[in-house]
Amino acid sequence: MAITTSFSLPGYNWRKGKRAWDKHTWLYVSVLIAVVLGAAVGLIWPEFAQSLEPLGKGFVSLIKMMIAPIIFCTIVVGVGSIAKAATVGKIGGLALVYFMLMSTFALAIGLVVGNIIHPGTGLDMAGASYDATTTEAKSTQDFILGIIPTTFFSAFTGESVLQVLFIALLVGFTVQGLGEKGAPIMAAVKHLQVLVFRILGMILWLAPIGAFGAIAAVVGKTGIAAIWGLGLLMVAFYITCIVFIIGVLGTLLYAVTRLNIFQLIKYLGREYLLIVGTSSSESALPRLIAKMEHVGVSKPVVGITVPTGYSFNLDGTAIYLTMASLFIAAGMGQPMSIGEQIGLLLFMIIASKGAAGVTGAGLATLAGGLQAYRPDLVDGVGVIVGIDRFMSEGRALTNFTGNAVATLLIGTWTKQIDPARARRVLGGGEPFDESMLDGSSHDGMSTATDAVGTQGLEEAAVAELAAKETRAKARAQR
Repeated sequence: MAITTSFSLPGYNWRKGKRAWDKHTWLYVSVLIAVVLGAAVGLIWPEFAQSLEPLGKGFVSLIKMMIAPIIFCTIVVGVGSIAKAATVGKIGGLALVYFMLMSTFALAIGLVVGNIIHPGTGLDMAGASYDATTTEAKSTQDFILGIIPTTFFSAFTGESVLQVLFIALLVGFTVQGLGEKGAPIMAAVKHLQVLVFRILGMILWLAPIGAFGAIAAVVGKTGIAAIWGLGLLMVAFYITCIVFIIGVLGTLLYAVTRLNIFQLIKYLGREYLLIVGTSSSESALPRLIAKMEHVGVSKPVVGITVPTGYSFNLDGTAIYLTMASLFIAAGMGQPMSIGEQIGLLLFMIIASKGAAGVTGAGLATLAGGLQAYRPDLVDGVGVIVGIDRFMSEGRALTNFTGNAVATLLIGTWTKQIDPARARRVLGGGEPFDESMLDGSSHDGMSTATDAVGTQGLEEAAVAELAAKETRAKARAQR
């Protein structure tokens, strides 16, 4: 299945989806085996295990190599997504405000939980760090001036991720300002993004080797404490995601729509299984669009909210990024100050956009955030690799649920939902027709989406919304 960004995702093909399931399942199992073997080697032959540390460092170096192009492409395309959403009036503007608020809230929750449980404390990961005194700003003035690169292209050859972010924002807003003249440039960036994520996908096939070396080295130095620390982080992350879905999203959903979050989760059960198999919420995008329309939300709301949410509504990714950052900092014996945590949060709000739909993008974004604010901690990402695969499902499931809830909320706020139908569908009174998505009738998408694709669906939704507004104005004038 091709890796693409939102607003340009292809129609989902059932047979390709099955192959993607098999591929990701094999990688998942390989990482699991590597983690178990690495922990065993670390406990049985600790000295030999410590000599395997370069395997983890080498994998992290490959991830670091991809930080600049990933940040550049996702930000430029993300700015384009903002521009598209902002042109569709009330729905797009409301969706963007909601997404930004919820992502920020999720990041803050991750920081709060991380500061309470202190995951990683007591681990001996300091050997993975390097002397980054030459890259740290001496003052606020130096920090701000350091964001400006010497030349336009030097940002991509240096080690400052903030310089790449600065250039990406300039390019993104400039391309949008060019209008139709900027369309070929945006298309070129999207093609580049496909290439970049394909390369990242190839690198991820080395994850078992990197995880084996990193876990073996840490367990060899620390012993059983390393396994306990990693387990604590995973358990805390999943508990935080569950609390966020039920406590935050569930409460908000019931307060606004009077719909039950557990009924919604049951309704989306097949999509959750698909996401678990592929570790990516992108695989369930066509089904989410079809099911949100079936539940009673209007096509304009679904066509605008769902694709936009796949770039901007990254609740699970936000929780993961902050908790993993605090784990690495504590594990390397260099906890982050409150100021550094706030700076990291602000960076993640921008840089995480577009990381939801692609397996492994969250890991690259994590490395990018640390490279920007604490480059001495980046090599600690090698330890996270061992459990990243186990946490990717939690990220994808939380992101997916957040987008489903957002669609229902936006539909309610804009009065473009049939509440009676929504209650009837979620209550099981009107089941979803799976024959539209089972591969025997179509290749995984509803008729409308199969015909025009996600981008066409979004454009059709915008056109339909504009037509409704025109008709409403005409009636008002009469």
